[in-house]
Amino acid sequence: MRVPVHLTAILLVAAHAASCATQIPDQGGSVDSLLSELLTLERAALERWIRLDPDGYLALYATDVTYFDPTTERRIAGATAMQTRLAPMRTMKPPFSDPRYEFIDPKVQRHGEVAVLTFNLVNYGKLADGAERELARWNSTEVYAQLEGTWRIVHSHWSYVQAQPKSPES
Repeated sequence: MRVPVHLTAILLVAAHAASCATQIPDQGGSVDSLLSELLTLERAALERWIRLDPDGYLALYATDVTYFDPTTERRIAGATAMQTRLAPMRTMKPPFSDPRYEFIDPKVQRHGEVAVLTFNLVNYGKLADGAERELARWNSTEVYAQLEGTWRIVHSHWSYVQAQPKSPES
């Protein structure tokens, strides 16, 4: 029995559409579960960071991590250099209390054993007058690599969100 050509074409198109609509897990999980996993790591590190404890991030960094932020003139290279860079945090006293943060629009892109996590972050805290204020807005890119079965940050880049230009008043 011959199947008409147009029926075969319809079945092939339908099969192709169905295969495109089905998300195939990339080496062990969906993008949503990877996003959840990486955000859990980030939250744990940030909970410590906002209390001026860098150990959460230091534990996530690969030995060959590279790092930029608005206060670095040049790239920082290596976990040892990051430990030295962040050591003064341990003795600082923050000018605010009740720190908290908010993730905005986190996204992860996985490419094999590498995942790029991008998000915006807003920091809040209470100043001396007791009123909570927005302290900073950040753009963040964290590049994770799966090293010996564990996600580690191999590159971290933080920058300030630039203020939107105000329109001139009429």
